[in-house]
Amino acid sequence: MVFLFRLISVVIIGLVICVLGTIFCLFNPRNPKNVARFAHLFGFFFKPIFGVKVDTRIHPNINKIGSCVYIANHQNNYDIIVASDVVQPKTVTVGKKSLAWIPFFGQLYYLTGNILIDRNNKSKARDTIEQVVNEIKKRGISIWMFPEGTRSRGRGLLPFKTGAFKAAIAAGVPIVPICVSQTNDIKLNRLNNGHFIVEMLEPIETKDLSKEDARTLMEQCYNQMAAKIAQINDEAKQLNNQK
Repeated sequence: MVFLFRLISVVIIGLVICVLGTIFCLFNPRNPKNVARFAHLFGFFFKPIFGVKVDTRIHPNINKIGSCVYIANHQNNYDIIVASDVVQPKTVTVGKKSLAWIPFFGQLYYLTGNILIDRNNKSKARDTIEQVVNEIKKRGISIWMFPEGTRSRGRGLLPFKTGAFKAAIAAGVPIVPICVSQTNDIKLNRLNNGHFIVEMLEPIETKDLSKEDARTLMEQCYNQMAAKIAQINDEAKQLNNQK
């Protein structure tokens, strides 16, 4: 019964947001502020529906640093709901071109200003980094990327790829790690799915780095995020055990 309620609610609310959001964005297309607006809107409706409570910890000075590259761990589709409130204004994601063809959602995804790339063509990886850097500089935006490159699905923090770090160094903007506690225990047929923690870490400057430093920067971020994820997993577990 809970599963059916959630399925119907998500479909109906998702369609309404996508249709009305697409109409709204037609009058203000590709405005990067819209990504945060709709991320927060999806979170506002979907967190109660999925029975999740989220402690979102945003760095106090994030509004002062300007453009940056956010990197987050990616476990499954629930991350989008749990981490929705941490998305900052003028932040866009990098997604596959095929996303634009998903009915209703794809049109909203494109019109909100996200960057679409051809991930199937690995020979264009360098062009993708250049495209991201150009968008940061031209539009004064921030980029949200998943350096693991795929969903971990309960396997822990997977090895990072260097793309996000090369882009940050080339654009001369900070890296801001975002850590999401374990979301693999969310069950569609369970009424209360408990507490989760999303924490934004201290920005890491890249202005004095060169492209040769990308791997070192990647390893630094990986170690910081792995340690923080372990910490917030334990903290979330203690909160859930207190229920």
